[in-house]
Amino acid sequence: MQFDREAGVLLHVTALPGPDGVGTLGEPAHVFLEWLDRAGASVWQFCPLGPTSGIHGDSPYQSPSAFAGNPTLVDLDALVEAGWLHASDLDDRPAFDPHHVEFERVKAYTDEKLREAFEAFDERADPEAHEAFEAFREREADWLEDYALYDVLKGEYEAAWTDWPADVRLRDPDALAAAREEHADEIEYRAFRQFCFDRQWQDLRAAASERGIDLVGDVPIYVAADSVDVWANPDAFDLDEENRPASVAGVPPDLDAGQRWGNPLYDWDALAANGYDWWVRRFRRLYDLVDVVRIDHFKGFERFWAIPTDADDPSEGEWREAPGRELFETVADELGSFRAIAEDLGHLTPELHALREAVGVPGMRVPLYADWCAENHMYLPHTYPEDCVGYTGTHDTDTVVGWYQSSDDRQRECANFYLDTDGTEVNWDVLDAVWRSDAELAVTPLQDVLGLGSDARFNTPGTLGGNWDWRVTWEGLDDGLADRLRELTEYHGRL
Repeated sequence: MQFDREAGVLLHVTALPGPDGVGTLGEPAHVFLEWLDRAGASVWQFCPLGPTSGIHGDSPYQSPSAFAGNPTLVDLDALVEAGWLHASDLDDRPAFDPHHVEFERVKAYTDEKLREAFEAFDERADPEAHEAFEAFREREADWLEDYALYDVLKGEYEAAWTDWPADVRLRDPDALAAAREEHADEIEYRAFRQFCFDRQWQDLRAAASERGIDLVGDVPIYVAADSVDVWANPDAFDLDEENRPASVAGVPPDLDAGQRWGNPLYDWDALAANGYDWWVRRFRRLYDLVDVVRIDHFKGFERFWAIPTDADDPSEGEWREAPGRELFETVADELGSFRAIAEDLGHLTPELHALREAVGVPGMRVPLYADWCAENHMYLPHTYPEDCVGYTGTHDTDTVVGWYQSSDDRQRECANFYLDTDGTEVNWDVLDAVWRSDAELAVTPLQDVLGLGSDARFNTPGTLGGNWDWRVTWEGLDDGLADRLRELTEYHGRL
C-alpha cells in the first residue's frame, strides 16, 4: 500500500489566489496548506511544475524542461522579505484578473521583477545567500546549465531548437562553449530564477511535511519536442542523424480516428544500455520536490504507438515494446524507494494491469467515466479496489456539476438513483461516494468542493485556448467548506 486510508485535494499551483495574477509559492501556497490541514487532507496533488509556453497554450504537460521549475510561481513578496526587492518595487503591481491567469502579462511582469531582484542580489545579498546560490548551481548542474543556455538561445534565435544553426543544434562543443561565454550573464540570471524557485519550494515542502501533508507531483511520460530535454539528451530519444525526431507518440485508431500527439519517442534500447540514466535523474529531481509521483499515461511504459514523423495518419504507426517493470525497478533501486500513482485510465489491458501490480502502485478510478446504469461498472465507487486512488474528477475532466448538467437524461436518472440524490448538491454526493469507497486514497479537485460548473473546468483535452487558467479566489478558500470536507473525511475513516 502506498497510502493509509487518506484523502486529498487536487489544485495546480497556478490556480491559487494572490496579487500577481497567478498562484505563487509564498503566502498563497502556505494559506492553502492551512486550508488543507483544516479540511483533514493529507495529500495535495498538482500538475507538473515546469515552465510553460504560450505556443502550447501554457499547458504544464508541454514544458520546455522536465527538470526546471516555473519562474512565474516565484513569490515576489518573499523576495522583498529576503531583501532582494524593496517593498516599493512592487508599488506598480498591475491589476490582474482574480479568476483567470493572464499568462503573457504575468510572465512579463514576473520576469521584470525577477530581473530587478537578480541585480539587487548581486549587489546586496549576504555571503551566505551567494554561497547557497553557487551550491545550488553546482548541485543541479547536470540539468540547470543546459536549461539556462537553451532558454537564452530560444530568445536569441526565436525558433525551435530543431531550426537553430547546425553547430548549436548538434551540440558542437566549441559552439556551446562560445555560446556559454557570450551569454554568461543571461545564463546566470536564469539560474537565479531556478534558485529562487527551489528555495521557496523547499520552504513550502517543509511546511507541508510539518502538517503531515504529502505533495503529489506529475511526471508526464513524454516531453515536448521543442525542449531542452531532447536537445541536451539526443541519445535518450529516437532521433535521426540531424537530431530531429524519427518517430512521434500517439494512439492507434482502435476506438476512434486515432491521435498524433507529436512528442518524440524514447530510444529505450539506448536508455537500457546506460541504466536508464536520464529517467533516474528525472525521478530523482522530482522526488527532490514531491513525496509521491503520479505517472501520466502509464500504458506507454508497457507498450506505445510509434508514428513515423513524416506520417500524418495515426494508422501508419505501430506498437513497440517499452521496458516496463525493468525501468521502475531500476529507479527504485537507485533512489531507495518508489511512491507513485499510475494513471491507467482509458483502454485497459491485462498486460497493463500486470505491470501496475508488479510495480506495486495504485491505479486510478474516476466516477465521471462510469456507466451509472450498469450494475457493477468499474468506475462506480462501490467497485473500487483498495489498491487504487478514487478521484471525483481530474485536471482533464469536467467538474462534477458540469458533468451532471451535461449528462443525458438516462445517465442522470441512474446517477440520481445510485447516489440517492435529487442533484441539488451532486458534487457532495459524488464526494461522499468516492470517500466511502475502498480506495486507499480519495482525491477531489477543489472545483468539486466549491460546487462549480463547466466554466471552472481546468482543461479540455484536444483543445487549445481557454485551458489551464482557472483560479480560486481568497473567498473560495472558505473555512466552512474546509470544515465540511473534514467532517466527510473523518466520517469515512480517512483522517
